[in-house]
Amino acid sequence: MKKTRLRKSDIRELNEKIACYNFQANKKDNVEIVDYGNLIIIFVNSKPLFFYHNERIIPTLKFLLENMAMKKVVVDMGAVKFVISGADIMRPGIVEIDEGIEEDEPIAVVDVNNKKPLSVGIAMFSSEEMSEKESGKAVKNIHYIGDKIWNQEFS
Repeated sequence: MKKTRLRKSDIRELNEKIACYNFQANKKDNVEIVDYGNLIIIFVNSKPLFFYHNERIIPTLKFLLENMAMKKVVVDMGAVKFVISGADIMRPGIVEIDEGIEEDEPIAVVDVNNKKPLSVGIAMFSSEEMSEKESGKAVKNIHYIGDKIWNQEFS
């Protein structure tokens, strides 16, 4: 495990990359990048707010619980237990799709009753293509409740 505390100039650079998520770290925030080998997480004031996936910075579920700054798909309650076990999101379980989702875009997956984020995924199709599909995988699950990022249990 390697921790790197960001300097003010590094925080400015990070802010440019995360501006699309309506969040800005300020110069007084303690911003650290922790490299666990196969996983890199950005902590702001000891909270895991972002992580790297394929060299992209993506918000964690803990960030999304406070600030829903991503497009989303809504799943029925029958899909919840599978989503929080790390399964990819299948088209039949999706009941609502935000407009403007692009293929390969990071999106949130929320449940229909509580509208709380369950996972973060990568859209396998645009919102239009997803709407037309009736079966198959629609979203690749990359971070979910109970995983290493959520629990911060790292080896």
